Amino acid sequence: MSARTYAVRGMACGHCAGFVAEEIESIAGVTAVAVDVDDDTVTVSSDQDLDIADVRAAVEEAGYELTGT
Repeated sequence: MSARTYAVRGMACGHCAGFVAEEIESIAGVTAVAVDVDDDTVTVSSDQDLDIADVRAAVEEAGYELTGT
């Protein structure tokens, strides 16, 4: 299992965190998502290497922007 933290721009509240987590959780291989709105980060645990494009697409689908890894 691996975990990786990503920077996300635009999250402001718990609802934001929920939208982002829901979209990322739909990616195959994701086992857990922890969103920290105060730090503008999302930590994703997975049982396989994730394609950054998949994570970026999920964050954008939720209405936010992946700004770094």
